[in-house]
Amino acid sequence: MKKKYFIGAVLLSISFLSCKKETTQTAPPVQPYKVVQIETSNTTLLAEYPASLEGITDIDIRAKVDGYIEKIYVQEGQQVKKGQILFKLETQTATQEAAAAKAKITAAQVEVNRLKPLVERNIISDVQLETAKANLAGVKSSYQSIVARINYATIKSPVNGIVGSLPLRLGSYVSSQTVEPLTRISDVSTVFAYFSVNEKQQLDIMMNSEGKTFQDKINKMPAVNLVLSNGIPYEQKGKIETFSGQANMQTGSFNVRASFPNPNKLLRSGGSGTIQIPTALQDVIIIPQNATLEMQDKRIALVVDKDNKVKAVPIVVRPVPGGRYFVVDSGLTTSDKMLIEGIGIVTEGTPIKPVVVDFSTTIESTKK
Repeated sequence: MKKKYFIGAVLLSISFLSCKKETTQTAPPVQPYKVVQIETSNTTLLAEYPASLEGITDIDIRAKVDGYIEKIYVQEGQQVKKGQILFKLETQTATQEAAAAKAKITAAQVEVNRLKPLVERNIISDVQLETAKANLAGVKSSYQSIVARINYATIKSPVNGIVGSLPLRLGSYVSSQTVEPLTRISDVSTVFAYFSVNEKQQLDIMMNSEGKTFQDKINKMPAVNLVLSNGIPYEQKGKIETFSGQANMQTGSFNVRASFPNPNKLLRSGGSGTIQIPTALQDVIIIPQNATLEMQDKRIALVVDKDNKVKAVPIVVRPVPGGRYFVVDSGLTTSDKMLIEGIGIVTEGTPIKPVVVDFSTTIESTKK
């Protein structure tokens, strides 16, 4: 009987020790993690929009008369002045017609000169002289028409600009009905960047701009940036000049035009880029991007509650240029302490020992 009591006591002791060991393993010590007390500061956001580039003028150069291209005086991409000769069409036939018309003028003038004294001496009626004068006017008009046709065969640039592509070559036959232009001359001393914004973006831009009237707000908007297609910022700042009067019914977007000086003619018509519109924000919450989690379509921040347990809260953010931190539009307040260490490791509900670090120092470290 004593033996049975002894075995039972031993088993009970083993069971107690086992339970004590398990309890010790399931209750790890509370770990320290860095947190920051949320503060507000100032920053500037850059909204980006794809844009297409066009010069002040893009003029298609076309032939006004029929003929074969006899000479091409320019090269693609060449800078030209207003009035500079671009092309010359063959005028041999027109020149011959002009010579014949000039001869007819001479003959008609001789006839008028012959009839004048006869009319003065009342030998013939005025009708014959007036008929001769009308004939002279007719042949002069024909001659002027031919001369104009010859002049039109010399095609000049209507503006200062850059020569576009030259699709036609020497000997090509052209006319006023030819679909493809001889070339295009672009005045790119100033270049316009055209882009679109949706209704919400348009309201955000205008509501964050100074001024009373719509046009006053446009006039006072800050300079905008242009990022070229190779990713390099253009050295000249631009100015937003116009918003379309109404939204596009199909897309719900507004068309916007910004202008950029182009003294070195680096920008060309037909190019593309990205417009950056700065928006200055005052007293907003800024947090490091790497202190947040992305879960499905939501952005999550981890805060510490009053019991020092981790709590996940959804937040609405906008990226700040540089890709290292966010502006928080909703979800956090200055009374929150946010976890900045152990992100992706510490789970919701975990008790921690918060170690408060300086907020501004944390933000600055994310910029480096």
